[in-house]
Amino acid sequence: MSWPDVTVVDACVRRDGRGGSPTAVLDDDPAATDADRRAVAAAAGTSHAAFLGPGRLPDGGWPVRFFTATAELSGCGHGTVAAQAVRLARTELGELSDRQHTGGRTFDTVAIRRPAGIEVWFDQGLVALRHPAPDERAAIVAALGLTADDLHPDDAPRIAAPGAPRMLVPVHDRSALRRVCPHLGRLTAASLRYGLLGCFVYAPPEEDRRGAARMFAPAIGVDEDIANANSTGCLAAHLLDAKRAQTLAIEVEQGDTLGRPASVLASARRGPAGITTRVGGLAVVRDAHRGNRDTTPQHRTSSEP
Repeated sequence: MSWPDVTVVDACVRRDGRGGSPTAVLDDDPAATDADRRAVAAAAGTSHAAFLGPGRLPDGGWPVRFFTATAELSGCGHGTVAAQAVRLARTELGELSDRQHTGGRTFDTVAIRRPAGIEVWFDQGLVALRHPAPDERAAIVAALGLTADDLHPDDAPRIAAPGAPRMLVPVHDRSALRRVCPHLGRLTAASLRYGLLGCFVYAPPEEDRRGAARMFAPAIGVDEDIANANSTGCLAAHLLDAKRAQTLAIEVEQGDTLGRPASVLASARRGPAGITTRVGGLAVVRDAHRGNRDTTPQHRTSSEP
């Protein structure tokens, strides 16, 4: 089918407006099938597509759905940044505070015009943390091709779930991070076996340097993500828990190995119900009027992870 006005947004760009994760954003069509929606990301040359619903739900949230070329996602952090940037760009406002409904949850969002783009923050909610079982950890580490020397000496893998669980895997430094070359078939099998979205491999932030990370999620059709905002929020929750702190804020650089430098902000807070997080990023709306885009099978192209 044809989709009018597909907007491409570079989500979670660096502070100077470079890079970011290209994300397709468009108004949903109630006549479309999920197969039609999955085809949009590939046709637009993006790893993800965000579909904006036609109106508010009774709880005040605007429905937004996210798809890769292979699946619908229960949530997408950089997709939320892109979606809310487009919603603000369609107005004359300087700031838009609102609520979004995705994956059965409604949460607060704010989008603010900045000189380099549109800054978006959203409430990720509670993040559940647990230590992986030995076989679970061993399967993911082996699929990533990591050695004992690559792993961080003072940090350990953790399962974090703001909804969908993923494994956080710390490595020694940025050099070890650049060397990660996963066996995608084994990683897909291990992710499916243990019910994981994927794995977020990271070099922890230090006092004088931002963190760095790479997200691998072949089980949902994204071999390597340019920017994974939800996993950055998970990392903030893990680091806060490890430090036994009350609040923590981080910035994590991503996308360098794919030639698309990206940056994600996150903050975590400990409260009576557990650890909650907010996630943010800067977005550049770079293509707001692409015209009709046909996503019937003969026109599909492979997506860029």
